[in-house]
Amino acid sequence: MKGGISGTSDFYFKNSKSSSGNLTEIGTKSYLGLKMAINTQQHSTKQQNPHEKQKTLLIGKGGNDVSYFIEKEAVLDKSIKYWNPGKTIQWQKDGVDLVMGKREGYTFFDLDGKQLMDVHLNGGTYNLGHRNPEIISTLTEAMKDFDIGNHHFPSLVRAQLAEALNKATPDSLKYSILSSGGGEAIDVALKCARYATKRTKIISIENGYHGHTGLAVSVGNERYSKLFLSNGNEKDFVQVPFNDLEAMEQALSKEDAACVIIETIPATYGFPLPEEGYLAAVKKLCEKYGSLYIADEVQTGLMRTGEMWGIDVYGVKPDILVTSKGLSGGIYPIAATVVSEQAGKWMMEDGFAHISTFGGAELGCIVAMKVLEITQRDEVKQNVRFVSSYIREGLEKIKSENADFFVGIRQLGVVMGLEFNHPEGAKFVMQSLYENGVWAIYSMLNPRILQFKPGLLCDKAYCDELLNRVEASVKSASAACKITN
Repeated sequence: MKGGISGTSDFYFKNSKSSSGNLTEIGTKSYLGLKMAINTQQHSTKQQNPHEKQKTLLIGKGGNDVSYFIEKEAVLDKSIKYWNPGKTIQWQKDGVDLVMGKREGYTFFDLDGKQLMDVHLNGGTYNLGHRNPEIISTLTEAMKDFDIGNHHFPSLVRAQLAEALNKATPDSLKYSILSSGGGEAIDVALKCARYATKRTKIISIENGYHGHTGLAVSVGNERYSKLFLSNGNEKDFVQVPFNDLEAMEQALSKEDAACVIIETIPATYGFPLPEEGYLAAVKKLCEKYGSLYIADEVQTGLMRTGEMWGIDVYGVKPDILVTSKGLSGGIYPIAATVVSEQAGKWMMEDGFAHISTFGGAELGCIVAMKVLEITQRDEVKQNVRFVSSYIREGLEKIKSENADFFVGIRQLGVVMGLEFNHPEGAKFVMQSLYENGVWAIYSMLNPRILQFKPGLLCDKAYCDELLNRVEASVKSASAACKITN
């Protein structure tokens, strides 16, 4: 990194600092001094009587002080009828009839009153918790003076965010191109690589995931592209196995690839860790054969690995870095493609060649700067180290007690994948966790692996309660798997 971001955000942060102070005792004070609902006594999973037709507050009070209420069954019915029938029905088949209601910190409620500890976090979107009070305060203050802005013109806050990202990312990177979501940001990255190299071929990893938009969906697993006839032609879209340097060099050696794009730790594939030296060797191969290296840091960036970017852990300086999800603070959608001078040179040729109406919305920029500021605090980095080591210790104990079923832990910081000895073991664990008041999701491309992603600001009480529920859930899931075999 080139340095911190102090001095780049005083314009509007001066009125949005937390009044509750900093963490005074790592791992024991609630939410790094932020008032959040994660006290152990508040983790009850008690549900309301299912026969009671209690209506649930959906969106609070409107401008005329009118409350909006809706029953959970009605939401599910409308979701099937008007939103996404397949997804809604599948979740119910999987035993997860979830409709999110009230949420705060690393806890949220189902509309029927069931409370859940969140270790899914929407892939890191809620790194700093649901409705983080500092983020809410920052956005509320910003709305007095700002809106989306006009994407055509220079902007005070876009310039500030771009500068902050320049300082927060590896020194190989210079310009920030802002988007409204991760898929769009990946598309931008691939376009920049094609421009810079004047090549069209893109090399990605088998069972990778980079989003669902145009080019992004074509470089991921065919589950998400084939249905829409978007898996791309074999000449321009080449996939190789993860951690296979020989296959990577074979694909690159033709000297016709614009880039290699890799999730630093492939999330949807179940967080397999890069072998020692693998990512650095891929970067050297890119340099050897004239291709760019794109680091997809959407799920591994923003301190989740214990460093600002997952790629920092492996000593690689990419040509392009993509961040999203957590950059939004879970409050305002925003993503960034941070590129080298070479990859961004097209902006000198035609700065209007890529346009995004909502990319770099000014309110989103203000939120993103606050996210960067919080994330880079020393006490946050210390807390990530505490959480990752403390939870690992607890998980190892649980694994030793269930050694025939719980067989592996893949971990870097608070990026964790729990491996089970059953083809769909993580599905059983997900269901059991859900019953016990924890929300975590299985890896869509490897259902042996449970994605387990605690937040950056969890305290010790939260971790203890979480581990207690995981222990009970793993035992229950193990028994259920044995019955089905």
